[in-house]
Amino acid sequence: MSQVAENNTVKVNYTGKLIDGQVFDTSEGKEPMQFTLGQGQVFPGFEKALIDMKLNEKKTITITKDEAYGEVNQDLIQEVNKSELPQDMAPEVGMGLVSKTPDGQEMNLKVVEVKEETIVIDGNHPLAGMDLIFDIEVLEIT
Repeated sequence: MSQVAENNTVKVNYTGKLIDGQVFDTSEGKEPMQFTLGQGQVFPGFEKALIDMKLNEKKTITITKDEAYGEVNQDLIQEVNKSELPQDMAPEVGMGLVSKTPDGQEMNLKVVEVKEETIVIDGNHPLAGMDLIFDIEVLEIT
């Protein structure tokens, strides 16, 4: 198979960067990423960029926020009373927290502000609201 098509399984090397050039993730020094297109394992913009790429082809792509992690959802930013936190916790800005939803799913949260009686937490993906740049290389197509 010489070109990536829907439902192919691909193995790729990648480096993800913010618009300012800061690297937020890379496969460099790790195993390449492997996934099957069309199964929702990566966000839509990444899949679309791979379609029609050839084996060993490299390219740089920009994925807009609507094709990546979406806009920042203000409903996922909430103020919580410190009294609802474990007693021995000393929340700090940037601290990660995990909360369970009523149906038992875990949700990753980040403390974005600490006030006298409350903290402000954000449940958005850290890259929500951002356009992303990826350097990608197709290593295998099956």
